Amino acid sequence: MRLFHVSEEDSIDIFNPRIPERNDLDKSVGLVWAIDEQRLPNFLTPRNCPRITYHVGEKTSVKDKRVYFTTPDIKHVVIIESKWFEAMKNTSLFIYEFDPKDFELQDSIAGYYISKVRQIPIAKYIISDLFAALFERNVELRVVKNLWDISDRIKGTTLNWSICRMGYAQPRM
Repeated sequence: MRLFHVSEEDSIDIFNPRIPERNDLDKSVGLVWAIDEQRLPNFLTPRNCPRITYHVGEKTSVKDKRVYFTTPDIKHVVIIESKWFEAMKNTSLFIYEFDPKDFELQDSIAGYYISKVRQIPIAKYIISDLFAALFERNVELRVVKNLWDISDRIKGTTLNWSICRMGYAQPRM
């Protein structure tokens, strides 16, 4: 298993545990967050880019596969708003890889792993073409004017989905 942290910062030498902002997590324990390789495409966008991502899971129905994927060989989709297209073209990301030994699974659908101890990356990669990075991973990228309709629909499916940074999304239409 490979675990990563995605950042727009190019020189992080040490990842110290930080208190989580999420209210569903213990705020007395600092954490280092990582993402597994399968869900890495969910983070190949600028940090604050609102996005909806989904992929085929064990419980995904045949109907949802037909409705939400353009071809049978695509198993992962990332949807962004058109106003973020230029930022996608002009953003470079740094992918920090971790030794997975100190991490535990936090969310199997999202692919989140957490560690309670500081982490020193074992490798760092730069991605200067986010579109190419998604396509190389066989991820379909969709660009839409507004995310809210698809956000509402995707929650009622059998897909494994993630909805990120919607505070930066266009208002509902």
